Amino acid sequence: MTEREHEPVLQKEAVAALNVRPDGIYVDATFGRGGHARAILDQLGPDGRLLALDRDPQAVASAKQQFADEVRLTIVHAPFSMLGSAVDERGWRGRVNGILFDLGVSSPQLDEPARGFSFRTEGPLDMRMDTTRGESAADWLNRAAEQEIADVLYQLGEERYARRIARAIVRVRAETPILNTKQLAEIVAGAVPTRERSKDPATRSFQAFRLHINRELDELRETLPQAMDVLAPRGRLVVISFHSLEDRIVKQFMRVQEKGVELPPDLPVRHFEIQSRLKVIGKPVRAGEEEVRRNPRARSAVLRIAEIPGAAHA
Repeated sequence: MTEREHEPVLQKEAVAALNVRPDGIYVDATFGRGGHARAILDQLGPDGRLLALDRDPQAVASAKQQFADEVRLTIVHAPFSMLGSAVDERGWRGRVNGILFDLGVSSPQLDEPARGFSFRTEGPLDMRMDTTRGESAADWLNRAAEQEIADVLYQLGEERYARRIARAIVRVRAETPILNTKQLAEIVAGAVPTRERSKDPATRSFQAFRLHINRELDELRETLPQAMDVLAPRGRLVVISFHSLEDRIVKQFMRVQEKGVELPPDLPVRHFEIQSRLKVIGKPVRAGEEEVRRNPRARSAVLRIAEIPGAAHA
């Protein structure tokens, strides 16, 4: 499948959730390879606008190649934690009609051995979404304290054998640097005494290290309040998560914003007088059997939708 043919998980459901207006302003906060962007542009008229962000320079290059003549699209090389400033630069604060987040690593990133995201292929142990800055997984693993490695494995990978794996990594690196994915996967496999059914022993470790190297959960926590601040009344916030920790952050954020300001229980304020900043729309959406069959990665996807209360601008 080519980049142009690549179909993101829950693509139709996510774009439908945005309620795209032909003259609206939208943000694709995770461009990837443009599947969502193309579907949004298909529904925009000549006056509509789409701002796309991605921290991956390869994704930005793909956007510029695919959409070279598309005047309605602006692509910015930046993490989605720069959402607020990117919107402000265009004078769109409070005017954005919808924002889409497709979290996690993209299929092209996983499929490229040189990126180091997958334990299934041998490649340099990089794992950075933005290869132009920051510390690679190899750099971090070869300098981090054993306790720090164990904490990352336990907190971000929910790895029950975190201490064993961290100890094994430190032991091996004392003899030789850990530089490639196959080497790391073998270290993890050797340290894990039991196997989860249908899951490679390195799965949780690679996931944890990727989340840590890219600060993915911190980025999400920093970005969700920014999304609230730039959306217009009746603007939609649409988030696709693939990891339980990500989904928990999104779910709790939406729930807190819908509940409104926490006030002392004895304060004489009636429930309807507490202003909700966000309204959750429908139940979480999951991929159907057919999509999961075509793309097993869709099995863990959860789509959540929320809307800014108020009257939409004419």
